[in-house]
Amino acid sequence: MSEVLIIKKRKDFIRVAAKGKKVTAFGLILQAARNLSAENLSPRIGYTVTKKVGKAHIRNRCKRRLRAAAQLVFPKLALPDTDYVLIGRYNTKDLEFSRLVYHLKKALIQINKELTGNDESIPEIAESAADLSD
Repeated sequence: MSEVLIIKKRKDFIRVAAKGKKVTAFGLILQAARNLSAENLSPRIGYTVTKKVGKAHIRNRCKRRLRAAAQLVFPKLALPDTDYVLIGRYNTKDLEFSRLVYHLKKALIQINKELTGNDESIPEIAESAADLSD
């Protein structure tokens, strides 16, 4: 899989929230929508944590943890020409990192199934589903 790019513009975050799919997992919320621009085929990811979670240092820690988890999961499982938004929750900062990675992988597999409409079109999903059972 190619490099995962970063979403930085507010309009992209809003588009994913308005027109995309949403999966809630323990410790995070994952939103995804197809990228309509034909210029880029790489998946893109954005991170956000609301002020409800805590003060700035807590929000920053949540985003750092989400970035680290996404670095492990997204290069293998992210669909090309898709935008993803990871939203931190109240328990993101306290969740054990391996559990955070597990829940992110599970949410990503689920949202990819919803975006594509079937399980068989993406071979990585079947392989990753087998990894989750271990």
